[in-house]
Amino acid sequence: MAAPAPATLAAFEAAKGFMPVTEGLALYAAATEAARIGLPLLEVGTYCGRSTILLADAARRAGTVAVTVDHHRGSEEQQPGWEYHDPEVVDPEVGLMDTLPAFRRTLHAAGLEDHVIAVVGRSPQVAKVWAGRVGLVFIDGGHTDEHANADYEGWTPHLAAGGLLVIHDVFPDPADGGQAPYRVYLRALESGAFTEVSVTDSLRVLRRTGQDG
Repeated sequence: MAAPAPATLAAFEAAKGFMPVTEGLALYAAATEAARIGLPLLEVGTYCGRSTILLADAARRAGTVAVTVDHHRGSEEQQPGWEYHDPEVVDPEVGLMDTLPAFRRTLHAAGLEDHVIAVVGRSPQVAKVWAGRVGLVFIDGGHTDEHANADYEGWTPHLAAGGLLVIHDVFPDPADGGQAPYRVYLRALESGAFTEVSVTDSLRVLRRTGQDG
């Protein structure tokens, strides 16, 4: 399994975010494989760029780019009063979450700014105007059914045949976490368009079968 260089892994571990190292290594391996297709790697849900580091390094090695999409105002569970709220990423002037500055610092520290295209906007809107194919779709945005399904519906049509769909925070047991990503994972399998490649804790990697539509 492909592994990131020590400096990349160190930058990943130093970045603000929630993805454990085990899942990060699985994501990197998937990104490395998908990057061989020669198409961009697409991430939904940037936050402060922890996982973007891994996608960007895999893209750099393959001569492609990572594209990461986020409105940078935080998902539902990151708002004030919720479990994953971090007051350090609140813009004091407007009083709203703003993870974009932290994300830019993360990429700069990792030396990967030139290998990432950051799109600031809402995922379904961006997906509607996206015209090209991608080699990987990593869904790690909003964790409600509405947002998770919109990300799936918006981006999987752009995924090339043989490309990889990666879904984070898949918890079959409701006691472990929210169920929206799990339901999207099941939806992908039941569609017949995807086969499972790997399972690493809450990270699922699926391959798109068939021909490009």
